[in-house]
Amino acid sequence: MTKRIGILTSGGDAQGMNAAVRSVVRTALDKGLEVYAVYEGYQGLVDDGEYIRRMDWDSVGGILQLGGTVIGSARCEAFHRRAGRKAAAKNLIQCGIDGLIVIGGDGSLTGANIFRQEWKSLVTELVEGGEISAEQAAAHPNLSIVGLVGSIDNDFSGTDMTIGTDTALHRITEAVDAITSTAASHQRTFVVKVMGRNCGYLALMGALACGADWVLIPEAPPDVENWQDVLAERLRAGRKAGRRDSIVIIAEGARDRNGNYIGSSDVQRALEERLGEEVRVTVLGHVQRGGRPSAYDRILSTLMGHEAVNTLLTAGADDEPVVIGIRNNRMTRLPLLESVSRTLAVAEAVEAKDYERAMSLRSSSFKDAFNTFKTMVRALPHPADPAMKRFRIAVVNAGAPSPGMNTASRAAIRLGLDRGYIMLGIHNGFDGLINGEVEAMDWMSVSGWATRGGSMLGTTRHVPKGRDLYSIARVIEDHHIDALLIVGGWNAYETCFSMLKERPNFPSFNIPMICLPASINNNLPGSEFSIGADTALNSIVDAVDKIKQSAVATRRCFVVEVMGHYCGYLALMSGIATGAERVYLHEEGVKLRDLQTDVEKLLKGFQSGKRLGLMIRNEYANPVYTTEFMCSLFEEEGRDVFDVRPAILGHMQQGGDPSPFDRIQATRLASMCLEHLIDQCNRGEHDSAFIGIQNGQIHFHDMRDFDRMIDEEFQRPKEQWWLGFRGIASLLAKSGPADK
Repeated sequence: MTKRIGILTSGGDAQGMNAAVRSVVRTALDKGLEVYAVYEGYQGLVDDGEYIRRMDWDSVGGILQLGGTVIGSARCEAFHRRAGRKAAAKNLIQCGIDGLIVIGGDGSLTGANIFRQEWKSLVTELVEGGEISAEQAAAHPNLSIVGLVGSIDNDFSGTDMTIGTDTALHRITEAVDAITSTAASHQRTFVVKVMGRNCGYLALMGALACGADWVLIPEAPPDVENWQDVLAERLRAGRKAGRRDSIVIIAEGARDRNGNYIGSSDVQRALEERLGEEVRVTVLGHVQRGGRPSAYDRILSTLMGHEAVNTLLTAGADDEPVVIGIRNNRMTRLPLLESVSRTLAVAEAVEAKDYERAMSLRSSSFKDAFNTFKTMVRALPHPADPAMKRFRIAVVNAGAPSPGMNTASRAAIRLGLDRGYIMLGIHNGFDGLINGEVEAMDWMSVSGWATRGGSMLGTTRHVPKGRDLYSIARVIEDHHIDALLIVGGWNAYETCFSMLKERPNFPSFNIPMICLPASINNNLPGSEFSIGADTALNSIVDAVDKIKQSAVATRRCFVVEVMGHYCGYLALMSGIATGAERVYLHEEGVKLRDLQTDVEKLLKGFQSGKRLGLMIRNEYANPVYTTEFMCSLFEEEGRDVFDVRPAILGHMQQGGDPSPFDRIQATRLASMCLEHLIDQCNRGEHDSAFIGIQNGQIHFHDMRDFDRMIDEEFQRPKEQWWLGFRGIASLLAKSGPADK
């Protein structure tokens, strides 16, 4: 078994690399291994042993929220040559390292694989040259390699996301959202260029999330020769329809059908000539790589680092190197050689102008997103077929406001209009449905909704009962509503379930209905993610990062209270993303002896020189041991050693513009919900359902199963997948490997 391991970051930096380094170091130390960081990537591995330094628990303290990589990275030409790899082997053997975790892109991981394949012959040459002893060679006959993909491009085959991609999307959406406001003020066109090499993921998902008017990506060039004319006409039509801004997003690897490179200046020139107006260009460049990692990237990197250590511990002498990826929301081990080969195949297909193959090698969600985007960017919908039955489909928001509600509503309404159906917007939730506040929506009714938080349709928490149900039945009849899409949280599901049970009394409820999960609490059955939870998580992480800076300056402990009702998702995941020492969950309960233990650890830590204490508490963790109680207890026991402050984040967690993750998932779920309702209408059926993402796949659940899938008393699912991360959170929160 490997006893001494090394870790390095290589190639371009990606936000989340530091979180991965922290996770690797602390997980390995906790399992009794020695850990060495190789500074400056492969260059440090080649140069000499001074760049290979032993790490302890505190070596990675305070780096979780930092962008870049604290152990450095560099492009290393020497490692491309055998002589360089031979020097690297010598340095590793002299340090006693026989397991290596490499965080980088496909080039870095390819180099790691070549290094491993040559290991035995390199060792033999070192012995023959007298550079190492036979005993040293015998002690290190093999090198185990595990890779983590650190790349903002999300271009690595076999994993749904790579470290840094989500944060890069944050940078893109923040920039484009800002550009959109100034573009609208002057009725101006902007061309925004984003990174991605031969992968259009950032451009496509950024365009979908920001409501852009056009996107150019390598995998799917414009399908006409005169794409410049088509683009100009599409933007002109958008202005005529009422749009005040025009945003074109272009990937750095974009090209036309003939393989000719398309640059931002090419798009700018083409539009200025055809539109007769000034067109501005913004090249985002390395701003996409920089800054603090998002909550998702911190969590993803942490889980990947933990899995990488476990993989090294179980690796056999002849096991092929693997890459840690995430597929269907679960950590997975991928064969490195096969994954690199499939990754390079996309670039080869693009170079060969085989764009159908390039697109087929991308994930199904990538292709679905591209098809959805092509509809969303239309200036106006396709004319309705006069021969088709035009179903009347209503959209309502219900329950507490959740970022992403507008994005989902916009997607459903536009996709429905483009199919020729009549889309109705119900204002002010179920109260609006009771009062008949129903409006026929047109294409421009939802303009600008993709990026806005809150609910433009309006929402209430009211769960209709008694006469309310009679009023709803009358409105459904009066407005000839054929199907109902409900975007919301627990109250939305309760109402839909109630309407299902009341069908014998109200025949007008016999229409297809579906609930789309939108709740920051992430407490809805049948889905691992609710729309809005990621935005709330990022709001918490942003606030806690600021709190930590304040606390460090004054030897202070903060008890941070977060939302979630009786579901601890936000508490636990924000604890992992911020490096909290303790997370209090209702699912686990809080005992007095737990608080006594926590006080003792705080005292010991502050007396040993620590300057920051961070505890995160779910708002309903315990009715007696409140946030105020905990602060008073810690303050009393920590007198003259540290002081304590509460931070109740409150409704800021429900506010703000939706994150890229929430925008993309809201659009995806809305598209699937609409398809389901249309299919039901065409069949003459009236199922009531709720949609969700489970194991990375879309699932439809029968609403009749709602009460069997929930813990009704505490308004949460009976099964909560994220509780499996409690062990990792506890491990990383220790004060050291001996802190059991």
